[in-house]
Amino acid sequence: MENQNKNTTIFELNGVPPFGQALPLALQHVVAMIVGCVTPSIIIAGVAGLSEAETVLLIQVALVVAAFSTLIQLFPFIKTKYFVLGSGLPVIMGISFAYLPSMQSIAEEFDIATILGAQLVGGIVAIFVGLFIKRIRKFFPPLIAGTVVFTVGLSLYPTAINYMAGGTSSPTYGQWQNWLVAGITLTVVTVLNHFGKGIFKLASILIGIIVGYIISLFFGMVDFSAVAEAAMFQLPKPLHFGLKFEPSACVAISVLFVINSIQAIGDFSATTSGGMDRMPSDNELQGGIVGYGFTNICGALMGGLPTATFSQNVGIVATTKVINRCVLGGAAIIILIAGLIPKFSSLLTTIPYCVLGGATVSVFASIAMTGMKLIAGENLTFRNSSVVGLSVALGMGISQASAALSGFPSWVTMVFGKSPVVVTTIMAILLNTVLPKDE
Repeated sequence: MENQNKNTTIFELNGVPPFGQALPLALQHVVAMIVGCVTPSIIIAGVAGLSEAETVLLIQVALVVAAFSTLIQLFPFIKTKYFVLGSGLPVIMGISFAYLPSMQSIAEEFDIATILGAQLVGGIVAIFVGLFIKRIRKFFPPLIAGTVVFTVGLSLYPTAINYMAGGTSSPTYGQWQNWLVAGITLTVVTVLNHFGKGIFKLASILIGIIVGYIISLFFGMVDFSAVAEAAMFQLPKPLHFGLKFEPSACVAISVLFVINSIQAIGDFSATTSGGMDRMPSDNELQGGIVGYGFTNICGALMGGLPTATFSQNVGIVATTKVINRCVLGGAAIIILIAGLIPKFSSLLTTIPYCVLGGATVSVFASIAMTGMKLIAGENLTFRNSSVVGLSVALGMGISQASAALSGFPSWVTMVFGKSPVVVTTIMAILLNTVLPKDE
């Protein structure tokens, strides 16, 4: 009976599962997020013209901040009458692509310090959103949350396909070798998901990545030169980049923080509905968003770019039903180690894009289907179908044809033309409010 309880602990929020069972599941989360977490920092470092040493520092801090933010969300340590710091839900935090277009514009016109100053202000705004989330939540019933989660999944499909093709920045993008490795990786993941048992089913994504990684070695896709050049140990340097407060940058980033605070409702809902068969409580949402704001303030002081919940890890939770906080806490510790030992993080980043694409496309599909389940839980009347259909159509359509906004100021394109989730969320709330309710 005791062994049986230990084996089922991974499917419970609390409790300490056996190390041998928790480690591969934690690694699965790390592998799913590691490249996505460091890539925005690499891009922004290039735009801002940072030196090689400062680029390495920005990447390392990204991992440290991701680990710190994840641990705050998993294990809230401040609980007062008025607010909780952290959601207590099984989520992984990391540097978000949602802010990338705005950060690129700020880095081109100003510098990294201006991004971090705007991030600090945005974190304060997110805390206020979290404190009043109980009043705001009425605008996000399951129909709206499901629409947002569904759009999150759809918006990630091009990322997965580009990864499967080798990554858009790669000179080998689109070559058959990438698709072969990606196809084998996806096949392994799919077969283990449907026919595997025990740890083979739960760690299907990790096993698929390992198989794909080994095959990619024979095609010469792995470059270990970055590992050889990386240092053994490096601590973050708080305020190394400084802080600058430019009003236009603060406004642009703060708007994104409000939108991403609301989007977090979708990720928290996808986590609880997919992994725990329920919706998140008001206190969990409030603690999650307040924690999101707090950790971004700390991240700005440490020199790390803005973080958000990682949808691919939400998909893993929904797919495997592994919700134990110690498993995800173990992933956070590994991420922290990667941030302190550059050689370790460099090894993780040698995984080819095609392998990651083949492994994560099923995860992104799982996110979309989680949203679909939330939507299907409502009566799909003509009114509700209009809310979902029009919101997704406008969100996905505008983001895929963002040049259609070229006649507007550039900040309009940055906010509304880059992420389908922004437009979908606004339209879903608006339509759900103004369209007449069903009798």
